[in-house]
Amino acid sequence: MPELRKDPISQRWVIIASERATRPSDLKPDDPPPAPAFDPFAEGNEDKTPPEIASFRAAGTYANKPGWRVRVVPNKFPALQIEGGLDKRGDGIYDRMRGIGAHEVIIETPKTINTFTGLPDAHVHEILWMYRERLLDLQRDGRFKYGMLFKNVGRSAGATLYHSHSQLIATPTVPQTMQIKLQACQDYFDFRGRCLVCDMVAQETEQNERVVMDSGQFLAFAPYAPRFPFETWLVPKFHSSHFEHHDRTVYEELAFILKRTLLKLEKGLNTPPYNYMIFTSPFHTPPSEHYHWHLEITPRLTPVAGFEWGTGFYINPVPPEDAAEYLRNVKL
Repeated sequence: MPELRKDPISQRWVIIASERATRPSDLKPDDPPPAPAFDPFAEGNEDKTPPEIASFRAAGTYANKPGWRVRVVPNKFPALQIEGGLDKRGDGIYDRMRGIGAHEVIIETPKTINTFTGLPDAHVHEILWMYRERLLDLQRDGRFKYGMLFKNVGRSAGATLYHSHSQLIATPTVPQTMQIKLQACQDYFDFRGRCLVCDMVAQETEQNERVVMDSGQFLAFAPYAPRFPFETWLVPKFHSSHFEHHDRTVYEELAFILKRTLLKLEKGLNTPPYNYMIFTSPFHTPPSEHYHWHLEITPRLTPVAGFEWGTGFYINPVPPEDAAEYLRNVKL
C-alpha cells in the first residue's frame, strides 16, 4: 500500500510507493562517464580556467601554477555576475533586479577523477575547510544574502565536467527553499521550545531504523520522507546553525563520515549520479537556537516528471527504512 509522508523541515509531502521497486537492482543509474581526453581542471592546465580566487598549495608554489591541492576559480559561465549593483525596481506588478552574485568552482583535486571518495580523509577535510573559507569570505560582501554549496556528480545530476568539483553560488536574496526551512524550524521552536533537527536526530538515534552511520558527532540517516531512493542526510548531533562556524576537528569528522557515506552509495548502487547540498543559515545572521545546518545527498535513480513538477509530490519507490538497512550493510 503506498504511503504519504511529510518532511517537517521542507514541508514537502512524498509518496512512498514500494510496489514500484523493492531492490536496488531495480533502479538503473546512468553509466559512469568515461574520463575525458582533455581535462581543463587537471594540474598543468591552470591557464585553461579563469584566474584562481583561492587555493591550498605546496609551499613555494604560485597562484595559477601547479602545486595546488584544492583550487577555487570563478565559474566560466556564471549563473550570476559579481560586478555591479542590484538596481532593484518594479516592472508593473512584477519585481526585478540585476543578476548580481558570485559563482565559484571548487576544484577538489589536481587528479582527473570523478569522485573524491578515493582521496585520503585529510584531503576531503581540506575540501570542506575550503567551503568554510569561501563562505566566510563571500559573506563580507553586503550585497550577498545566502551561499549555496552543492556538488553534482554524473550527467543526470547536472554535472557537465568529469573532474571532481563542487560549486558555491552566493545570491542577493535568501532562496525560497531555504526560507521554507527556516520558517518551519522557527514555527517548531516557537511551539515546542526546541530545535526541530535536534529532535529529529534524537528520534532517529533512538529508533535506529533509518540510521546509516553514526560517527559520534555526526549522524547519517535516511530521512523519514525522502524525495529520492537512498536519499541520505548528514547532520551534526550537536546544535549548530552555521556550517562555517567550526574549528578543524568538526570538519575532520565530517570528512570521515561524508566520504564513507558516499562510498556506501557508490559501492552499493553502482556509482549512481548524485547531488549534495549544504543548507546553512543565511549570511549576516547570528547563531540561531531554532535552525540547524545539514547536508543532503540525493542520488538520481528515478526521473522527475510531470506529476512531480505539477504537484510538488515526489514518488519514491524505496522506503527509507529499507534504504538505510541496505546501506548499513554495504561493507567498505
